[in-house]
Amino acid sequence: MLKIALPLRLQLSLVIVVGAALLKYHAWLCLGVYGVIAVVWAVSLRVPIPQLAGLLGTELIFLSLMALPLGWERASFLLMRSLVCLVTMNSFLLTLPPHSFGVALKSLPVPTAIKANLLLAGQYLEILLDEVKRMQRSARLRGLNGTGAWLRYTSAAMLGALYLRSLDRAERVYTAMVIRGYNGELPVNGMFRPRERFILLVAWVMAAILTISSYKLECGYFEIFNF
Repeated sequence: MLKIALPLRLQLSLVIVVGAALLKYHAWLCLGVYGVIAVVWAVSLRVPIPQLAGLLGTELIFLSLMALPLGWERASFLLMRSLVCLVTMNSFLLTLPPHSFGVALKSLPVPTAIKANLLLAGQYLEILLDEVKRMQRSARLRGLNGTGAWLRYTSAAMLGALYLRSLDRAERVYTAMVIRGYNGELPVNGMFRPRERFILLVAWVMAAILTISSYKLECGYFEIFNF
């Protein structure tokens, strides 16, 4: 995996996503370039392929239901552009170390309240998933491996207990954070070093050139076609 600081990794992912999202419709050449960049980015981060494929499949099914009514040509470009953006951001999210999402958020120019809400939401999701795994393991140890109907009933009956346990644990985690000095600000430095600023600047310039060229290529194509 590339040894890139988390804030810089997030910013570079956003460069790819923003650049691809602003492409002109049917600029397939520029989209192909962004697609290659996204694949290289995923490979360099060493993303677990099974998890990435499963996540992309679920997201693309949902997006296809929204895009297909727009027509096949428009929907195909939208889906491919969405695939590039999803590969980039999912690669970033799937390779984040535990409890490091807040460190990556520190560099974003967004209000502190939004950063705090995103950080706490991410912490709660981690707690919720951990509680689900613990309850599933407890159920297996108690021999709850009967018929499918019994397992569905057991899962539905445990939802309330899961919510209460995860909420109680989240409150304890937040209390521990407050005791250790948390006041809504993350005690990390979100400033970039000069070398990181240069890399980010080069990335933004390259993305701007590629995205703007998609509009010029489209205009040139129509001029040739009309001629």
